[in-house]
Amino acid sequence: MIGAVALAGALFAAAPAQADSASPAPAAPKTAKSAPKGDGAKAICKRLPKTQTRITTAINRLNGDVTVPGSVARLEQRVANAQTAGHTEVHTYLNDRLTFRKSLLPTLQKRQDDLKSVSTWCSAQGSK
Repeated sequence: MIGAVALAGALFAAAPAQADSASPAPAAPKTAKSAPKGDGAKAICKRLPKTQTRITTAINRLNGDVTVPGSVARLEQRVANAQTAGHTEVHTYLNDRLTFRKSLLPTLQKRQDDLKSVSTWCSAQGSK
């Protein structure tokens, strides 16, 4: 009985060493994929309605009032509240987020305009 316990203990002690030596060699680095063969126009045209919806939703959210989570107005209110409460670090953090969020609006509006042109092109190609 004691021999069985000693043998089991020896096996458990050796198991991690065996696991390390039995592990496969590190994977070879992946080879570079080939360059794209096209511009992905077919896929862009296929996803166009969903992309337009997502951008419109994001713009509407950013332009929402104080009651809309994610709106510029709501974050402006939070910045003002942090300043009033004297929470300098929180005010700085939220103000930086506000600056970024305000910069999103022109970017999304530009993308929305670009997608109108893409939509026209897809319609002309019969891809839409």
